[in-house]
Amino acid sequence: MNQTQLANLAAKTDFAYWKPIVTPKEFAALCADARAKAIRAVGVTGSRLMLTAAGLEDSAVQVIALVGFPMGTSDSDVKRYEAEVAVDFGAQEIELVLNLDHLKNNSHKAMMRELNDVVDAADERAVCAVLETRALTRAELIKACDYISDSGVKCISTGTDFWPDSRVDADDIKAIREVLNEKIAIKAVGNIRDAELAQQLVEAGAARIGTTSLGMFKKL
Repeated sequence: MNQTQLANLAAKTDFAYWKPIVTPKEFAALCADARAKAIRAVGVTGSRLMLTAAGLEDSAVQVIALVGFPMGTSDSDVKRYEAEVAVDFGAQEIELVLNLDHLKNNSHKAMMRELNDVVDAADERAVCAVLETRALTRAELIKACDYISDSGVKCISTGTDFWPDSRVDADDIKAIREVLNEKIAIKAVGNIRDAELAQQLVEAGAARIGTTSLGMFKKL
């Protein structure tokens, strides 16, 4: 893959950082690397949002707040509050980890409340809903896509990348694209560590790539 292709891929890539400990110096270097590689965004949890916003100030790299991370099982009111605080702290997008219990248990009202509450709290900022799609049956995936299509969410992510066995392939992306409203983007996430796989996922229909490593862009 040449430099131009790598740069185009970087512009579609969101980098998630959720290691438990980081020094200010390390975080400043991380933000500088994100800026240098011109990736799309950096995603962090709440306490690091202001640090990230400061590190990416005056750059095109966006700040994503990870809400409900990593399990998605916190109460809807907690997620709403997380999103409200994230907006105050400089988040430009909210990435919401959905409570899959609501989906598995056919709790339509609970699922829609969670989605609508966070979309409202985001105050017109884009919301990306995170599903662990490998944990869903096709029927559940279709149901999830229906909920999301009715909620104002702009993007579906295939996972958090938190779990060691997380993975995604082109067939997963194609399966989601078949049942998802065409106006909603797909973010491919799942142990993506090389540019060739990332490009395959884009060609399969993913608008964005999520990763916890920028190693594939070391030549940029």
